[in-house]
Amino acid sequence: MSNLRQALSTFDLTMIAIGGTIGSGIFLTPSLIAQQLPSPLWIIGVWLLGGIMALCGALTFAELGGMIPRAGGMYVYLSEAYGTLVGFLFGWAYFLVVNTGGIAALSIAFATYLGFFVPLSPTEIQIAAITGLASVTALNVFGVKIGGLFSDVFTVLKLLGIAGVILVGFVWGSSGTMDVGLSLEPTGGLGTALAAAMVGVLWSYGGWQHASFTASEAKDPRRSVPLAMVIGASVVAIVYVLTNLAYMFLLPIPAIAASPRVASDAVSVVFGPIGGSIIALTIFISTFGTTGIYTLTAPRIYYAMAVDGVFFKKVAEVHPRYRTPAAAILIQSSWAVVLILFWGTFDRLISYVVFTDWIFFGLTAASVFVFRKRRPNADRPYKTLGYPFTPLLFLVIALWFIINTLIEKPEQAWAGLGFLALGVPVYLYWKNARKTVATP
Repeated sequence: MSNLRQALSTFDLTMIAIGGTIGSGIFLTPSLIAQQLPSPLWIIGVWLLGGIMALCGALTFAELGGMIPRAGGMYVYLSEAYGTLVGFLFGWAYFLVVNTGGIAALSIAFATYLGFFVPLSPTEIQIAAITGLASVTALNVFGVKIGGLFSDVFTVLKLLGIAGVILVGFVWGSSGTMDVGLSLEPTGGLGTALAAAMVGVLWSYGGWQHASFTASEAKDPRRSVPLAMVIGASVVAIVYVLTNLAYMFLLPIPAIAASPRVASDAVSVVFGPIGGSIIALTIFISTFGTTGIYTLTAPRIYYAMAVDGVFFKKVAEVHPRYRTPAAAILIQSSWAVVLILFWGTFDRLISYVVFTDWIFFGLTAASVFVFRKRRPNADRPYKTLGYPFTPLLFLVIALWFIINTLIEKPEQAWAGLGFLALGVPVYLYWKNARKTVATP
């Protein structure tokens, strides 16, 4: 792992944490959340709750990132805390569904919004998605610093675009629009509505942990990785709350719930059709930038798995010139292309993807307690602020979400568990293959 080039600054990692989180969620999920919670107080409440969770998670993961600054992030933490099987299942889920599925969905999204400016047929959208993915793949193969620079530029651009939406809402909007639906209650019960709304919130807040995946390529990982995750989660929480307030200053809650293009419709209230163009460009920049970040970070997981002997040996190789995990990047993008061509829509799978993801989020947070007991004298450049309450709060909410999903959406939840179970024989195959090779 030492062959990877250490070129990422704290700013680079912070942009990865922010850019990896802000993708398409803040533009697409507010409508789904408003359908479940028709009150502005509850809507802001769930976004604040998501922000608190993200910050608690970042504060917790920061201790792990400082203590174990190795490529792979969560994969390494899980493997060392619970054994390589749990770490493998995390990587298995990330490779086949969570990250590659996210890349495929984001690629289709930015290609679709490109079609706002250049008319594209469904086939041409797929071609544009694959072309865009190929371009960010090449950038990340050519060097981690180039990939980091791409992340910096596109994250700054997307933040400027979202700042424009917030400015429009706060300057030209009115709090009077929030009166409509102020006293409405969820129709299906508050607990059920909150759980359903949290799917979209947690989907939108996921991504700050990507800063930990590239820890071994950071210039000062013990300091910069924790700092990047905490700053990233904090900035995203503030941006999300302000953006939702801006939406509600421009549109009443029923209009938000009925709109599949909330950001576009909100800005169009002030600027008319030109508002749609502005938002289309902002979403294109946001989704394209996030695709590049996902292409940069997650291959470090597969690289770490291959080094541990539970993935293709080729994936453990570092490019001799660019010193990047080129094979890991290429195999991830190749699978994402397959998903672009054959998967279809990704939104139907969000529930079980988020469910699966949060199982590992919870396990990773719990590993802080494991390491505190098992390695009390380990070097910890950063210790979780508010320990043990910070990780406990994160764990309680994560556990509530997982159990509620099992109850309210058993089909998606059991599909996610079944998918993980399929990874067990695959893991055993890799382990046996490794033993066979090692035996004289």
